[in-house]
Amino acid sequence: MKAGLRASDSFELRRCQILLGSARKEHALAIAQRVGCSDETVREVIKSFNERGVKVLRPGSRRPHKTQAAFSAEQAEQLKEFLHQSPRTFGKPTSLWTCELAAEVSVEQKLTEKWVSGETIRATLKRLGVKWARAKHWITSPDPEYSRKKSAETD
Repeated sequence: MKAGLRASDSFELRRCQILLGSARKEHALAIAQRVGCSDETVREVIKSFNERGVKVLRPGSRRPHKTQAAFSAEQAEQLKEFLHQSPRTFGKPTSLWTCELAAEVSVEQKLTEKWVSGETIRATLKRLGVKWARAKHWITSPDPEYSRKKSAETD
């Protein structure tokens, strides 16, 4: 721990200061004031050290361990149901759903309180076991002979 007081990494330095203060039987509030953090942070570091040991001196991921789903199970089922309808039913000028369009309609239909991203729609559908694939646009022609010409070999 004392070697950590000479660390170039401020994270490691602060953690070592907290743990050495704790080893000297200082109160969390006194350590926090000296180090410049909250007493809650001091308690969390000491608790983590007791659980994980010296691994607490290295920063971990800042990514949340759990995220809250934007759609409840019931709302996700409702989303799935309205995706079986045409977007035109909801006053949209297209007949193809996109994740962004589904996000827009989910707010309009009060399925969610605030706008969500297309990625949130895709993740919600994935959670339901639905695979989302981009619609393919096929080229067609109004020519009545189109299919014959298309299948005929060209010289």
